[in-house]
Amino acid sequence: MRRASRKSSSSAATASAAQVNEKQNRKRKGVSTNLTSRKAQRGPTKAVSKEVERIDQFFYAYADSSSGMIDPEGIETLCSHLEVPHTDVRILMLAWKMGCEKQGYFTLDEWRTGLKALRADSISKLKKAFPELVQEVTRPTNFQDFYTYAFRYCLTEDKKKCIEIPVACELLNLVLGLQFRPQVDKLNNYLMYQNEYKVINMDQWMGFIRFCNEINFPSLDNYDSDLAWPLILDNFVEWLRENKS
Repeated sequence: MRRASRKSSSSAATASAAQVNEKQNRKRKGVSTNLTSRKAQRGPTKAVSKEVERIDQFFYAYADSSSGMIDPEGIETLCSHLEVPHTDVRILMLAWKMGCEKQGYFTLDEWRTGLKALRADSISKLKKAFPELVQEVTRPTNFQDFYTYAFRYCLTEDKKKCIEIPVACELLNLVLGLQFRPQVDKLNNYLMYQNEYKVINMDQWMGFIRFCNEINFPSLDNYDSDLAWPLILDNFVEWLRENKS
């Protein structure tokens, strides 16, 4: 009887030890899994952190040390390295992508926003991103947003709602000159020398954009003055028709 009892006790002890070992193994596996999971989570975070670090270094290569921003001089240097003039429309598109608030200045937060979206942390990558940026701007979903931004970007003072005629002509050249040169030349001629307006508001500006994109030129056969065109466009079309010869 004693031997049986000892055997029973020994079996119970062995079973208990096995259970303890199993629990310890499970814990070890759990710790190992957690460590693996944490490493996996840390991987992308480190990659993102490195990307932001490179974007920041790219920023500080052009930023003014006293203001902490890329100012007009820094933008000109950036443009020279990109091998584009500072008046190139792609620089305005870049400002739009960043969501820049002040003309001629890029903040670090704006820079991060735009360049992370473009996946560009160097001059070579930013050059390669330009074609994609141009395509993005010309999509119908972004059409109004970009041209509205372009107008607001030229409002150099708080609470200002209009831009002067010479500024409007420069902006027309910048954003539409390559695609709609004949229309832009006629518009600029009219605005500078033939009309009584001194400034242009947002509705008039977007009217110019619509005119260049929608109206058959030079025939003007689909222009209907009864539609909701700004008065300045009605006057412009009337002037064109009178001087058609």
